[in-house]
Amino acid sequence: MTRLLLAIYLIEAGLVLVVAPWTSFWDRNYFATLAPWLRPWLDQPALRGAVTLVGLVTGVAGVREFSGAVVARARARLGPSAPGPPVQ
Repeated sequence: MTRLLLAIYLIEAGLVLVVAPWTSFWDRNYFATLAPWLRPWLDQPALRGAVTLVGLVTGVAGVREFSGAVVARARARLGPSAPGPPVQ
C-alpha cells in the first residue's frame, strides 16, 4: 500500500511540475513578490524548461514505481512458483 501511495504522489508531483511553469500560476509566484530580484530568473524559459524536465523525470519514476508495485502484487497472488526474475 505504501508503495502505491508513493507512486501516486510521484505521478501527481510530476504532473504539477510539468504544467505549472507554463501557466499564470507561475507568474503569480509568492517568492517573486517577496524578492523582486528573482523575477528575471523565474521568467527565463530555460528555468521553466528545467522545472518541466524535473517533472518528467519525477512522473516517469512514479509510473515505474506503480508498475513495479502492480507486478509485485500479481506475483504475490500467483505464489512462489511464478516464472520471472525475483522482485527486488
